[in-house]
Amino acid sequence: MSGPGTTRRDLFKLGAAAAAGLLATRLNAVESNEPVTLKPSPKAPFNPATAAAMPTRNLGRTGHHVGLFSLGGQAAIEKPEHEKVAVPLIERALDLGVNYIDTSARYGGEARWSEQYIGKVMKHRRREAFLATKTHDRTADGSLRILETSLKLLQTDHVDLWQLHAMSTMEDVERVCAKGGTLEAFQKARDQKLVRFLGLSGHTDPDVLAEAIRRFPFDCVLMAFNAADTWHLPFKKTLLPLAVEKEMGIIGMKIPARGRLLEGVQPPLPEKQRGTAKHDRPGTLTMKEAMRYTLSFPVSTVIIGVDNIAQLEENIAIARDFLPFNASQLEGLEQKVKPVYGQASWYKRDAPPNPK
Repeated sequence: MSGPGTTRRDLFKLGAAAAAGLLATRLNAVESNEPVTLKPSPKAPFNPATAAAMPTRNLGRTGHHVGLFSLGGQAAIEKPEHEKVAVPLIERALDLGVNYIDTSARYGGEARWSEQYIGKVMKHRRREAFLATKTHDRTADGSLRILETSLKLLQTDHVDLWQLHAMSTMEDVERVCAKGGTLEAFQKARDQKLVRFLGLSGHTDPDVLAEAIRRFPFDCVLMAFNAADTWHLPFKKTLLPLAVEKEMGIIGMKIPARGRLLEGVQPPLPEKQRGTAKHDRPGTLTMKEAMRYTLSFPVSTVIIGVDNIAQLEENIAIARDFLPFNASQLEGLEQKVKPVYGQASWYKRDAPPNPK
């Protein structure tokens, strides 16, 4: 996998792994929308609306059949005093078949608004959602305190997936793996059945996540992966194949890069942009192109935050009608976003300026 761009060889390697049974659906064929019987295991979530709403894929070894679109806990769901918008969004997502909800102790600031709003729905619909949250603390004691509060806010006695949040440096890896580090809390929480599965997330450097995965048998990885990925520190080059090899659940995020990849969407003012890629150009993709790009690779699902019901329904419709792109189409989309790839890579280490 030398050089940028998606090649047929890349897809063949990843497709071969998927064909071995790591995904519930094929990459190079139309995915089935036929309803299937999903039998819930003890304490496992089950949304009866999912199978008819959109195609599903295996979430790695977890046994969960996850819909192609999953709900992210940011955007409208992390805004302060926004319950009248956030809670109906979460309810509607479950009604429409979403069966995976992602949040974090850091979403919504110190008040943790995202966990609060989700908890108001989980109080009466916990069985319908595979629920994921995160700890940003790198110590065992600190992470256990964070988890205790997460469970209270989410109004549940357990979460399905607990993740290391924003693993960004090799120092993070050393700290969580050290004596008294977060991995001790992970194993303790799993032994006490406070969490069912363990994972990690990151968007700064794929090598950091790869190193952590080599040291600990995580069940899932949440990685930044969109059409601009190929141009700088590509997550698809080494991290994605490694996660496939280890049969992990693979969750894609930053799909539209907070809208910065989408045509007609103006980016923040340059002085308010993070990273070195300052620009004032709108994106180049439709939301359908952005989602189809990522879902054409062996990811289990994509998580996307939404601002309103219309966005939610659009994303679910895209998932419902999903067809994979071939290698030529994928490369075409990568070329299409190249003029603005720096803008969509602000979260990566040493994000480069956009090409002239």
